[in-house]
Amino acid sequence: MRRLTPGLALGAAAATIVAGVPVAAAAAAAAPQAAGATAPTALPASSPGADHDALGLPAAQTLVPRSVVTDPDGTRFVRYERTWKGLRVVGGDLVLEKSPAGALRQVRFNAGHRGVGAATTTPKVARSAAESAAQQRSKATAEKSRGELVVWAGSGTPRLAYDVVTTGVKADQTPSRLHTIVDAGSGAVVTSWDEIVTGTGNSMYSGTVTLHTVQSGSTWQLKDSHGNYTTDLNGSTSSTASGTLFTDADNVWGTGSASSRQTAGVDAQYGAEMTYDFYDTVLGRAGIWDNGQGARSRVHYGNSYVNAFWDGSQMTYGDGSGNTHPLTSLDVAAHEMSHGVTENTAGLAYSGEAGGLNEATSDIFGTAVEFYANNATDTGDYLIGEKIDINGDGSPLRYMDKPSKDGASQDCWSSSTKNLDPHYSSGPLNHWFYLASEGSGAKTINGVSYNSPTCNGSTVTGTGREKVEKIWYRTLATKLTSSATYAAARNGAIASAKELYGADSSECTAVAAAFSAINVAAGSEACGGGSTEPPPTSGNLLQNPGFESGATVWTGTSGPITSNTGRPARTGSWKMWLGGNGRTTTETESQTVTIPSSASAATLSFWMRVDTSETTSSRAYDTMKAQVVSGGSTSTLATYSNLDATGTYVKKSFDVSSYAGRSVTVKFLLSEDVTLQTSFVVDDTSLATS
Repeated sequence: MRRLTPGLALGAAAATIVAGVPVAAAAAAAAPQAAGATAPTALPASSPGADHDALGLPAAQTLVPRSVVTDPDGTRFVRYERTWKGLRVVGGDLVLEKSPAGALRQVRFNAGHRGVGAATTTPKVARSAAESAAQQRSKATAEKSRGELVVWAGSGTPRLAYDVVTTGVKADQTPSRLHTIVDAGSGAVVTSWDEIVTGTGNSMYSGTVTLHTVQSGSTWQLKDSHGNYTTDLNGSTSSTASGTLFTDADNVWGTGSASSRQTAGVDAQYGAEMTYDFYDTVLGRAGIWDNGQGARSRVHYGNSYVNAFWDGSQMTYGDGSGNTHPLTSLDVAAHEMSHGVTENTAGLAYSGEAGGLNEATSDIFGTAVEFYANNATDTGDYLIGEKIDINGDGSPLRYMDKPSKDGASQDCWSSSTKNLDPHYSSGPLNHWFYLASEGSGAKTINGVSYNSPTCNGSTVTGTGREKVEKIWYRTLATKLTSSATYAAARNGAIASAKELYGADSSECTAVAAAFSAINVAAGSEACGGGSTEPPPTSGNLLQNPGFESGATVWTGTSGPITSNTGRPARTGSWKMWLGGNGRTTTETESQTVTIPSSASAATLSFWMRVDTSETTSSRAYDTMKAQVVSGGSTSTLATYSNLDATGTYVKKSFDVSSYAGRSVTVKFLLSEDVTLQTSFVVDDTSLATS
């Protein structure tokens, strides 16, 4: 690892992220588990099968598994595409939520379509006529069109249609892959969208950065251990060109001038590495495909535009104006790469309200990566593309605190939102993200002044950016479908907040209040429903001590508080199940109480059951600590490990009388190593005083 020196390039640079793994294979691969994150699981068998039967679907309708994610408590979210009499159903995706025991809890059908059958499978319109109609919509040159007979179920009544893909090159030399849905009965164009998502920005400036390169013989390669690597397209604008891997003799890359092609490569690689690290470390997603594989960034070094795209679903950003700009900014690079994550989770269409949710998702995670990188030259902010100066006046591309400041984006959702370009219909969700994270009103963050209004005149208290990042990622991965609306986004985010932090949590309240503040009305999901009793002042100070109210009051990792029958509760059905993952994992659960100063005695106790797959009798591989935190100081009362396995519940008690008159946090901390599970199951907790 060496210090690398990028600088300003007078030309443009294109970073291309290449998808080399099928979606199904990616979903089945294992990935690290982060706090509050779900883990990928092997795909179920194709239909017919148990899920097909549980939904009561006709034999002509087939489920095609796309991805599965599993919570630590065993809850599974299975995403399917569908076919009808052998034809692919575009917009027919759905998500099943299943209990740890396999029972069907909830189904989210895209566009509400349980049935996706077309009245006929015989088209009245010839394929050539559909291709001709689609080609007229293309703004590219040298077009080539290919039509596929499908069932369209993304909107309206499911019907027979052609999905026509028209490829070509636009006037600004960016590639185009335009999808046009043509009604196979009438020949009318239903909708269209370009796989190549056009944004803006073609440069980046992050000062001196550290990249993780590898050595091959006597040369260094611009490639890291995850497989993120960068190639030079040598001026080619072809979407299929591979380019040449950047190499260097001394591992010091770029000079800061346009004469060094490496300068563009440095920033493309830096953006790829930071984005991978953010998803992996913060959200528990191992890259775009969640399979541990990095992305290939392909650099086009021209003098008028930048494109960044990954093959399969390609993204391009550039203005084609002939202007010159600094190298691509980190938030713009992470924005484009996050389109790949969206494509491999909810698959949000790039049209209608789903298009705005798609674009805002990339803004949200582009912003998140910028904060995560903690780069002194490009500090975290809620401005999009502020470094590239695409407008020539120092203004950013978009503002999250008040999106309308760009002159085109909406601050508030309305019935017209679906008719806007996705870059502008993204405004309300960007506004939601800022409000849920930071709250309304005027404030200064990292030296940047913000003043975020609300559309309903309310005052919103934010719950913190990092929590909202996790809530929105869970919504994207487990709740949304391809034609999702803002209403679906509200329901999904509130459900995710409840699952992560509890129905009565401040996190859930902030999420709901922020959606109301952008004019998205309340739907089927609402906060509340947990314990509303005030904290006790005598007897057992801990609330929900036996966990029978579910994941409420206690805060920490999503999943340990569970009714999963894989391990027994001591009493009731719920318990705190820490560990049991069989891979490197950290989990915590905690609750804060105040021990009265009048207490003459205070005892913390809990019952614990430990079982393990470790075979050693001499080494502690997996541990669970019982701790008390007070005044910023952490005291470990006891450390248990796989060596303490008994398979039965044993009571543990500790004198905490010395904390009388103080606020304390009771904390359980689990650390599991790379292989062989150990389960620490805690139940019937108590902090009793007398």
